[in-house]
Amino acid sequence: MGNQTTTSINYPLVSIVSVQYGHAEVTIEMVKSLRNITYPNIEIIVVDNASPDQHPEIVKEECPEIIYIESKTNLGFAGGNNLGFKVAKGKYVLMLNNDTEVETGFLEPLVEKMENDKSIGIVSPKIRFFHSPDTLQYAGYNPINPITQRGGAKGFGEKDKGQYEEDMLSSYGHGAAMMVSMDVVHKVGLMADIFFLYYEELDWAHRIRTAGYKIYYVHNSLIYHKESISTGGRVSPLRAYYMTRNRILYLRRNFKGLTYFLAILYQLLVAVPKNATLIAIKGNPKFIRAYIKGVLWHVAHWFDKKVYESPKLTDL
Repeated sequence: MGNQTTTSINYPLVSIVSVQYGHAEVTIEMVKSLRNITYPNIEIIVVDNASPDQHPEIVKEECPEIIYIESKTNLGFAGGNNLGFKVAKGKYVLMLNNDTEVETGFLEPLVEKMENDKSIGIVSPKIRFFHSPDTLQYAGYNPINPITQRGGAKGFGEKDKGQYEEDMLSSYGHGAAMMVSMDVVHKVGLMADIFFLYYEELDWAHRIRTAGYKIYYVHNSLIYHKESISTGGRVSPLRAYYMTRNRILYLRRNFKGLTYFLAILYQLLVAVPKNATLIAIKGNPKFIRAYIKGVLWHVAHWFDKKVYESPKLTDL
């Protein structure tokens, strides 16, 4: 499954930041796949987000080459990655989920894309499902409708038959593998840790795009994703809560005027009731409570100024 490439870049340092919350053995598999890559100048930073496992530090024992950071509390996806950014020395930082494995030549195309165009703020590779390695998860993002918040990943669920074999502008990067220039981080700031889980990378990409940078899907970079190990699968009460809460939070932070008003109405009068009703029909009361709790969070935090804040690298 090789995906090597030749390039004339000077191999600037890339800091690879990965957050783990449990499943240390999965992190080890990711690091082992990184040992085989052809790009010669990386550092690997693993942030343990207060894992409930008894021995999360086994990652450091099995992979002594990594920089290992231990958080005393679970800071969420954004907060954990932000800790990694604090110590990163690279010109570029690649956020890489710990439940991924990479092709040997995946990094060169990402770096080359950014080196050749300084107006690019984010790049993401092609992503296939690890357990269905011929099936796509991501080949770029279609624009998300600002009212309905519907959009989605290009290629999702499709067999990869070469239909996405060119680099394309994308509305967003993919949180499982997203590389950003450290210069952009200094200008725009870090991910907003108030999201904790889900939508933080969409919010960040929106801010980066608003600052004038482009986002690209890079076709000849490939990784494999073991979807949602740390959150218990694609459907869970935890996911339902944060997806509801953070979809509204994303709207509050990034939209104004009539668009914002219509989008909020759509979420409160259409999307949330529809999702809750479908779950109720299936007889899952825990999910219904999660949807309601996600909405009520905003009632309690409607005047909270922290909703609109984003941490800076110098704040850490």
